Amino acid sequence: MHNTAIALSGGADSLMSLLLLRETGARVLGVHARFMDTDDAEQRERLRSLCGDLGVPLHLVDLRAEFEELVIAPFVRAYQAGLTPNPCAACNPAIKFGLLLDRARALGADRLATGHYARLQKNHYGPALFRGADATKDQSYFLSRVPRERFQHVLFPLAEWTKAAVRQGLVERGLTPPAGRESQEVCFIPGDYREFLRERKVRLGGPGPITLADGAVLGRHQGLWNHTLGQRKGLGIAYSEPLYVTGKDFRDNRLLVGLKSETLAAGCRTGKPNLLCPPEFWPDEVLAQTIYRQPPEPAHVSVDDSGMTVVFVRPRTIPTPGQVAAVYSAQGQVLAGAVIEEAIHAA
Repeated sequence: MHNTAIALSGGADSLMSLLLLRETGARVLGVHARFMDTDDAEQRERLRSLCGDLGVPLHLVDLRAEFEELVIAPFVRAYQAGLTPNPCAACNPAIKFGLLLDRARALGADRLATGHYARLQKNHYGPALFRGADATKDQSYFLSRVPRERFQHVLFPLAEWTKAAVRQGLVERGLTPPAGRESQEVCFIPGDYREFLRERKVRLGGPGPITLADGAVLGRHQGLWNHTLGQRKGLGIAYSEPLYVTGKDFRDNRLLVGLKSETLAAGCRTGKPNLLCPPEFWPDEVLAQTIYRQPPEPAHVSVDDSGMTVVFVRPRTIPTPGQVAAVYSAQGQVLAGAVIEEAIHAA
């Protein structure tokens, strides 16, 4: 029988995953990673107590130094470079399915289960990643940069579950998650990312002009890092029509704005992709998603040694450098994932 480690955050999803594993008769051990000095000690003790009641051994894994080096520091550097990073997509390959999976296997586990809403399927070239059953909670986009071989040792018990069913399942079993609330989108930032960067005294770019494409100055920005492509609110400028961020001119420290029609792009160029399905097995028609909670749409995708070129069939909102471009099949299989480097502007 396999020994299965379950990554326990203290939340509802990982707790339900643990219960489902136990109900199948699996031999289960819990692993709880500590990522920050500010992690909730009381929550950790509630989790330890719950695991004791359930008869599940719990191992604490201290990854604070590694999390700082592999997730937080690159997040800060990306903002300093004017990008809008996606720390969850960086954490999954480096930490959760990297170091934490390695630690779990060192503890004697054959595989690591997590509470992600995603699905794995065996294929002739190895494990294949698919969207989870709950379209509103699907996390396959954030998993698109995890190397394919790592999924050989991964299990997603919630693959066919919905969030509503998880909540109901815990009620029926009379259990309350040790974490009293859902985790926020970026786990290490409890509030606004701008405040997080200020508190860490990160040196970022200063004020500069907000201009139209023709150079007409409409106002001042307080740092390009404060803004993201496609942004409409919070610009602090008046104009006859709503304006959106259409670009960043780092050389002259200008924030470029324009009409809604100017926020459309023909596609994007990425860095080196993580190929979850060899391109020779890709279907003729693929879909691309360039931001979380965005429906994937048809695109033409080509792969070369340095990255992917994604060309949308219909122009879409400008992809943001630093975010992830994930390529899917119509059946929801994740074919590849890569970090966006630049947008290809519509003609």
